Amino acid sequence: MVREKQIIECVPNFSEGRNKDVIKQITDEVERVKGVKLLDVDPGEATNRTVVTFVGEPSVVVEAAFRCVKKAAQLIDMRQHHGAHPRMGATDVCPLIPVAGITLEECAVLARQLAERIANELQVPCYCYEAAAKTPARKNLAICRKGEYEALPQRMTEAAEAPDYGAREWDEQLARTGCTAVGARDFLIATNFNLNTTSTRRANAIAFDVREKGRPMREGGSPVGKPMKNDKGEVIMQPGTLKATKAIGWFIDEYGIAQVSMNITDINVTPLHVAFDEVCRCAQKRGIRVTGTEIVGLIPKRTLLEAGTYFLKKQERSIGIPEEDIIKIAIMSMGLDDLKPFNPREKVIEYLLEDANKTPKLIDLTVKEFADETSRESPAPGGGTISAYMGALGAALGTMVANLSSHKAGWDVRWEEFSNWAEKGQAIQVELMLLVDEDTEAFNRIMSAFGLPKSTDEEKAARSEAIQEATLFATEVPLHTMKASYKVFELCRAMAEEGNPNSVSDAGVGVLAARAAVLGAGLNVKINASGLKDKEKADRLVAEANELIVKANEAEAEIMKIVEAKL
Repeated sequence: MVREKQIIECVPNFSEGRNKDVIKQITDEVERVKGVKLLDVDPGEATNRTVVTFVGEPSVVVEAAFRCVKKAAQLIDMRQHHGAHPRMGATDVCPLIPVAGITLEECAVLARQLAERIANELQVPCYCYEAAAKTPARKNLAICRKGEYEALPQRMTEAAEAPDYGAREWDEQLARTGCTAVGARDFLIATNFNLNTTSTRRANAIAFDVREKGRPMREGGSPVGKPMKNDKGEVIMQPGTLKATKAIGWFIDEYGIAQVSMNITDINVTPLHVAFDEVCRCAQKRGIRVTGTEIVGLIPKRTLLEAGTYFLKKQERSIGIPEEDIIKIAIMSMGLDDLKPFNPREKVIEYLLEDANKTPKLIDLTVKEFADETSRESPAPGGGTISAYMGALGAALGTMVANLSSHKAGWDVRWEEFSNWAEKGQAIQVELMLLVDEDTEAFNRIMSAFGLPKSTDEEKAARSEAIQEATLFATEVPLHTMKASYKVFELCRAMAEEGNPNSVSDAGVGVLAARAAVLGAGLNVKINASGLKDKEKADRLVAEANELIVKANEAEAEIMKIVEAKL
């Protein structure tokens, strides 16, 4: 199975919010790293602080983070810094945030590695905070930044207060750069829920109902009673219903409505759709309706996919539909376009990164363009690519039958059964669509290897090794296509036996496409394996391919009997 691409976000805060030239020099370092997308630069004059946001795959994001920390250390003199925001270094904080395909724990490991590198190579001491903290107390950023920049000379010499990496005596360089806090935290979503009221007081009441902190408990249970306090003189709070959330109510002149403004600090604890439903429930209790949702900034794709899936399940509809359709359901269900048009390509981090680094792909062509490209005199795309596409079409047909069955009148009690099959079919289709381009890439690798220089013995050896590596890859890719396409038989068998009888012919065509995909990809395994010098490995790959061909022929014959019997 093709692994989901890993994407992380980095949001460093620099202690300079007024000098545009300095800020640009820092952000230029980010943009010089290939594969990184700079999303936002937000300077603040009063705070004298700039918040920068960029995303990409982990290795390039960590490299960009290191480079901009280095540039900030060169340009910012903390002895001259004054601003309204707490700070302790030229780069004050540098958190890594998981977006897709990576866990918070993995980001914490990367954060510690980055902190150690900054300390060793730049001589900027680092504290590790939140998920990257090396001690429980330092999970809290305020503990790491205690006393701010001015307290660092003393803290550097105290074992209990010293940074996690790079502790040393206070010197002139440290006086310039200060220290940096490097951490890992969950993604934070800032969102506003639109209300059909102009009352800030009502909006605040809803916010207090849901936010984790809740509201003060009052004597006699009266909303106007005195706040109750504990033995320490602290106000006793009645928690709200949503963990990992902060919220207030306010009135927005621009829209002429009140909103519940919320920060969701951990979307694993409280996903956006859960917050939306709970705000709706609490608003309705107060005679108010949530008319829509406004997302501030950017969000991970999974936020919308989880929401769309949630609302489809509530409707007892199949979730085995294309990603774009699931996101459309999320937009409609939460009213994301209530105040202005909502374009996922502009709000979803993965899409922004994808569009910024977009390279031409076969799967982005129209059906006619794909056929025309195949027909041209160039050898790629060729049979391996077409085999992967046929497998994808077979999976798509099986998925179609599952979705039709899920929504068939009179079959409502079976919606989830067929939804599960459709979801499996979508996963197979996605896997094979990726292989469409990967097969052509495999051929291109071979051509590149053959184009390497061969003037010297060293060059000849390197060229030969590169050819063998590329040939092995070109043999393994169609074998992957065979394995993925073989999965289509299980889906189409189930649909032929249990699915909507009016679509049994579609299940049959899906089987034929899957068989063609397996046999076609098998031909590519064999022709590419013939170029391998390691004959033992080549024989093993061909034997595996032949076994799949036998199984595919048997499965096709069995399922077509079922199809023919129902026609």
